[in-house]
Amino acid sequence: MTPTGNQLELKRERDCEREVRIALSSSLSAGFHIDVEAFNFLTLISKTQSPAKLIEATLSKLQKLEDSPLFISRDILEETAEEIFPEKEESNVLTKASASRESLTGKLKNAFIPRARDIQKDVVVLEDPTTKTCSTGSIDEYLACFKDRFQRMTRLLRRRMDSRDAMTIKDAFRAAPKTKVKIIAMVTEKRESHHGVFLRVEDLQSSTTVLIPRNSSRELREQARLLLPDQVICLSLTKSRRGLLIAQELFFPDIPRRKPAGAKEEVYAALISDLHVGSRECMESEFARFLLWLNGKYGNKDLRDVAGLVKYVVIAGDVVDGIGIYPNQVDELEVLDVFEQYKKAAGFIEQIPDYIEVIVIPGNHDASRKALPQPALPKDYAEPLFEKRDIISLGNPSTISLHGVECLVYHGRSLDDVLATAADMDFHSPERAMRLMLRSRHLAPSYGQRTLIAPESRDFLVIERIPDILHAGHVHVMKHCFYNGTLLVNSGAWQGQTSYQRNLGLEPTPGIVPVVNLKTLAVTPIDFT
Repeated sequence: MTPTGNQLELKRERDCEREVRIALSSSLSAGFHIDVEAFNFLTLISKTQSPAKLIEATLSKLQKLEDSPLFISRDILEETAEEIFPEKEESNVLTKASASRESLTGKLKNAFIPRARDIQKDVVVLEDPTTKTCSTGSIDEYLACFKDRFQRMTRLLRRRMDSRDAMTIKDAFRAAPKTKVKIIAMVTEKRESHHGVFLRVEDLQSSTTVLIPRNSSRELREQARLLLPDQVICLSLTKSRRGLLIAQELFFPDIPRRKPAGAKEEVYAALISDLHVGSRECMESEFARFLLWLNGKYGNKDLRDVAGLVKYVVIAGDVVDGIGIYPNQVDELEVLDVFEQYKKAAGFIEQIPDYIEVIVIPGNHDASRKALPQPALPKDYAEPLFEKRDIISLGNPSTISLHGVECLVYHGRSLDDVLATAADMDFHSPERAMRLMLRSRHLAPSYGQRTLIAPESRDFLVIERIPDILHAGHVHVMKHCFYNGTLLVNSGAWQGQTSYQRNLGLEPTPGIVPVVNLKTLAVTPIDFT
């Protein structure tokens, strides 16, 4: 059967698309990325010439340069096309490309309509510690920080109906034997024995020991297993004849079950973190696919429709791999200068369409102070990020409102401590640790472990506002779930498995982007690997 004109046209279009994909693959394999305008030019020129041949000649030229660019621009391609194509064909190729630009651009627009371009941005910064940090590290500041934590947590606990009648430890000791009492206290020590679990607890005035007997209810024993040092909880107790306080119930500050807020219109946020630009394991090719997807150049129609509704890209820290973060890191670095790392990262971020708002907080690998809370990325080091395009740079943690949806953005350094300390948790299920953070109403419940905490006069890590979304990273494992109406998202990473992770037995799940519909809080994970 002789192919029809439409069938031949369809075949030509498919051949052109395949040629462009081959050209892109060659470029990425050589360590270069294609910007959006260059991609459009390759698509145009594929109608009359081989884009693979053009890319091959362009790469040959760039590799001879001492300081070659990270991205291949349209200007470079046009210049190379003039050099390699014969004069007669040159006129034919470039004239046809120029003449058909409007029609082809029109077809591209019909294929990808970024509806988010017409959506008015709605970003409100509700909490940002950047301008409020002023710690000097004195003993008085440490005392003030823990006192502030205790007072804030006490207020949260007293909002619960079952904790409003709690008294001080001193008043509990004045009660008669066999009396039931409630106290609000901070756990300073947890010790297990054949009698049960002994807790050393304290409030602002005194301290005592509480026993959770071995024959307690299963629910109480399970709650005791989740207790972390420095958590503030409410305990329902019975005072024994010998004055020992025996626990009957245990109450976390927790968040109430609620219906989360939703945007009035359908608009999406892409939640990412842990780019680790500068690392040899940085997944640049996969991130390039993510950028092409945002620009409507990657994926099927359904995926491009999702891309067209993305109005926000929220980056939860570790934009770069940093320098001297862990022993022998230099052996795993491709870029040995942190300023150059940010310069390279800026080359990626500037490819995000200009109608998309980019929100960035630092992580423990970034050039910000390591102790929490972290102020926003300093321009002294991250200046290239601010030069390339407008970004909203905030501290870690920060709370923002996107179309009325409150999002608590936190890098997640303390997930290491929670996962290592609480029972029945592992690095492959970071959402379980995030759930415990919400139950504890604190992002770093335990002090003095791996996570550095600055002794600010206010504890910025208390979760006073109930978020609609809690977005974290750090663990490099993409997981999401709901807890009492709050969406928990750990956004994975853009870095392959490191030697450190290999030694831990941690298998990361990089290159997968959770895209959240802010109207429904439904999550669409998109795999770019």
